[in-house]
Amino acid sequence: MKLWVSTLLMAWSGVLSCVQAEFFTSIGHMTDLIYAEKELVQSLKEYILVEEAKLSKIKSWANKMEALTSKSAADAEGYLAHPVNAYKLVKRLNTDWPALEDLVLQDSAAGTKYQAMLSVDDCFGMGRSAYNEGDYYHTVMWMEQVLKQLDAGEEATTTKSQVLDYLSYAVFQLGDLHRALELTRRLVSLDPSHERAGGNLRYFEQLLEEEREKMVSNQTEAELATPEGIYERPVDYLPERDVYESLCRGEGVKLTPRRQKRLFCRYHHGNRAPQLLIAPFKEEDEWDSPHIVRYYDVMSDEEIERIKEIAKPKLARATVRDPKTGVLTVASYRVSKSSWLEEDDDPVVARVNRRMQHITGLTVKTAELLQVANYGVGGQYEPHFDFSRRPFDSGLKTEGNRLATFLNYMSDVEAGGATVFPDLGAAIWPKKGTAVFWYNLLRSGEGDYRTRHAACPVLVGCKWVSNKWFHERGQEFLRPCGSTEVD
Repeated sequence: MKLWVSTLLMAWSGVLSCVQAEFFTSIGHMTDLIYAEKELVQSLKEYILVEEAKLSKIKSWANKMEALTSKSAADAEGYLAHPVNAYKLVKRLNTDWPALEDLVLQDSAAGTKYQAMLSVDDCFGMGRSAYNEGDYYHTVMWMEQVLKQLDAGEEATTTKSQVLDYLSYAVFQLGDLHRALELTRRLVSLDPSHERAGGNLRYFEQLLEEEREKMVSNQTEAELATPEGIYERPVDYLPERDVYESLCRGEGVKLTPRRQKRLFCRYHHGNRAPQLLIAPFKEEDEWDSPHIVRYYDVMSDEEIERIKEIAKPKLARATVRDPKTGVLTVASYRVSKSSWLEEDDDPVVARVNRRMQHITGLTVKTAELLQVANYGVGGQYEPHFDFSRRPFDSGLKTEGNRLATFLNYMSDVEAGGATVFPDLGAAIWPKKGTAVFWYNLLRSGEGDYRTRHAACPVLVGCKWVSNKWFHERGQEFLRPCGSTEVD
């Protein structure tokens, strides 16, 4: 727009200067002004067409965004429950809206496609993010997906040369020199002027030659090559990574028929608590040892919505305690937001606290505040213990360690979001209105290391939970100590 305006102004300026130079004294000279004015009109019409085209794009964008926001705002949580919708929202705010502001919508499809699917450019962005994080294992997965979609004819601003550039180096970092060389050769054939590709090609060829020289006589080059596309995930800090992820997928659950026979359903009255004698809770065994139970109809829909309403303004990124310093900090292995509710915040909080006390038979006087947590797209909490393993933790001096966990599920989750116990091979899936309960400590007071658990990533949906951690102090007569574990 600025270019057209400046051109038009320059033309007008030229004509005006001619007029001021007394062109009117000669009819012959004034005829030139006729043609100059005609050119101005033509330039003006071209300027209007360009502006109308841009305005049409803006109107089209506005109409689509109006339709989209009307749908998403009607059920914000439901819309964001799908991870692709959430990703697209973040992308629009970070990329598409700034691009619209500058009126340079390079990819018109970026503003018109909002269905729950990832485009070539979306997948490329995910792969590039993994690459920048040094996660070459997932870089390869995303870049291979990009190539598949490009080969299928999907339109994109991303080119095969860009993909091969990232992919070749990623597989090299994973130790696959042969495939890195093959991909780099493809890159050079597509873009012979690619400077980095040329350098990498020479480097890979040199490494391959050195590898051949070191080959023992009974090995062939094929035996040294890694099967295409098959890579082992690099070892990370989580020793039970494979077990944890397998349970999150619903695989590897070790609930044998023999163990399943030990699990029962019953009505629970909390050791004949007066409040539960008339209306006991339905209790179901989830695991035999350590004993994990689920209670049904613990919170009503109205109570859940009220708890969420109170908690939302207080939500903040959840923290963990640094094992070395003891300082609370955010961590990549805990992705959620949480808040802490006091009984004075609303009568429903006090009512839920009393209900948990009646069900467990434990006192809430020394328990922590009610914690409410919300897990969005990819929200998770990798395997951890609820009890503290720091013997001199300042928070344990007065109230004691975390004796037990009472976890309320305040939403259903369409996919993912299970609570899993890797050491047990147990997986407990969220069900709105239910709650699960287990003891973190043995009767001897020692931590029960079998209770290491995790909140699996939310794949589709939105996960809301609330939990109460009961501490040791005040429970001496409610859960007597013992030398052996009998729960």
